[in-house]
Amino acid sequence: MANPTHVDALVVGAGFAGIYATYRLARMGLTVQCIDLASDVGGTWYHSRYPGAMSDTESYLYRYSWDKEDLQTYPWTHHYLCQPEILEYLRHIVKKHDLRRYMRFNTEMAAAAWEDDHWRVTCVTGQAYIARYLVNAMGILAKANYPNIVGVSSFAGRLVHTAKWPDDLDLRGKKVGIIGNGSTGTQVMTAIAPLVGYLKSFQRHPQYSVPSGQKPVSEEYRQSVNRSYDQIWDNVWSSAIGFGVPESQHKAMAVSSEERRKAFQQVWDQGNGFRFMFSAFGDIATDREANEEACKFIRSKIDEIVKDPSKAQVLKPTELYARRPLCDSGYYEIFNRDNVDVFDLKANPIEEIVPEGMKMTDGTVHELDVLIFATGFDAIEGSYMRVQITGRDGVSLQDHWANRPTAYGGVACSGFPNMFIILGPHSPFANVPPVIESEINLIMACIEHAEEAGKPPIMEVTREAEQSWVDICDRLSGGSLFKTTSSWIFGTNIPGRRMTTNLYFAGLKSYLDWVTKEIQGGFPGFQRGPPTAYPSHMDLPSTEPIPKVRVGLL
Repeated sequence: MANPTHVDALVVGAGFAGIYATYRLARMGLTVQCIDLASDVGGTWYHSRYPGAMSDTESYLYRYSWDKEDLQTYPWTHHYLCQPEILEYLRHIVKKHDLRRYMRFNTEMAAAAWEDDHWRVTCVTGQAYIARYLVNAMGILAKANYPNIVGVSSFAGRLVHTAKWPDDLDLRGKKVGIIGNGSTGTQVMTAIAPLVGYLKSFQRHPQYSVPSGQKPVSEEYRQSVNRSYDQIWDNVWSSAIGFGVPESQHKAMAVSSEERRKAFQQVWDQGNGFRFMFSAFGDIATDREANEEACKFIRSKIDEIVKDPSKAQVLKPTELYARRPLCDSGYYEIFNRDNVDVFDLKANPIEEIVPEGMKMTDGTVHELDVLIFATGFDAIEGSYMRVQITGRDGVSLQDHWANRPTAYGGVACSGFPNMFIILGPHSPFANVPPVIESEINLIMACIEHAEEAGKPPIMEVTREAEQSWVDICDRLSGGSLFKTTSSWIFGTNIPGRRMTTNLYFAGLKSYLDWVTKEIQGGFPGFQRGPPTAYPSHMDLPSTEPIPKVRVGLL
């Protein structure tokens, strides 16, 4: 093993979060090294190269807020960015701010251990680092989730996961099957339907999807965004979800059925899943009756769009509209094609995968050349369970998270001094780039506080503070309808995993208010050195599930 490299801070991951963390640490005057297992920057957007991969955040917001000159000059032509554009944007930021000199690629962290006053990190390559601070930016959606189906290894065709899409895969004229119809599944199906010989979608849980509104933007639109960027970002920081859509306070059942349908039609025509869920009415995610009205509207749209009644019936969800809001560029329309079909796995489950393709319980065998798993990720904790991180007293992160993943403010765990997690458990449920910036701003303030406090610069969350944050997140999720369905938001997309609250549901504005109090209060949730007692004066956030501030953008 090579002699360890000594740095002040080690950043693990070079996606949206790792890039900004590296930028901040370098400009703080600390020596910093950023490592990533991939061969370049990008994180999720480096790996998820499947056809149709696209952000569902407007282009003017799916970027960093802190470089106004770049916000106004960097080109984007459509309302939403596709994967190659996002990857190129991140490469541009790294080049513009000369960050690549701090980065080392094809370098995967294997283990990290706390030793008295520093972290010793070893990599799969044999490289080792000694760092005062360990900043983990390994991603909320990074570890692919593979379904446990009998006979997978026997398949004679090509088996791929959307999170590991191969560059050499040619689907033209092929018989393709796909399992999974969430955000990724709907995107890839819409993109490949015109190319393949036959596309068969195998779905267990039909999902609600609305139009994305993807289209080119005019020069006038772009100029209006440029003129409004200060207000745009002020509104993001003052909003609940940070997606740049109006956040309604109106209740769905307080208006007539005609008014409800008109409101739903308006947001349907505008496009964007988060606009549909939060802009027409403010109680879709919390009131069952209001939610069912949204469900009925989308089901009616499926009946309008899909001409084959049998296909439409399979595509219509029966559960609540309570997963991550989806949007698409013509998903339901593809089922009007003769070469696209959909199969209900509840009515006829998969028995096994055979060399020829997919065998169902009724004996039917679907012959396939390619089988695509669009089955998502082992979200939040998955990236961390594959490495050995050991904190104080030899306690591993796996042990610390044995019952459930937890982190104070979404960024720090008790027993793991000077270690931070970006987009960790109990981070805000909101637009990811603003959440990343918010959490990194908190982490950097914490590191600055440690550096100014003297030697040794050690910051550690108390057990009581971490548990109090978990309790708050649990209470906040109590009124959320998201708990009624199986999804990664509560960890139930992984078979056998019990439902736990993984996110902070009070909104971005509420989180930022708490961050301000934490910083101005001198970090009462942290202590220098080993944790002892929980400070009684710590100011925790409100447990209101819906923030009072509701601000819209363009």
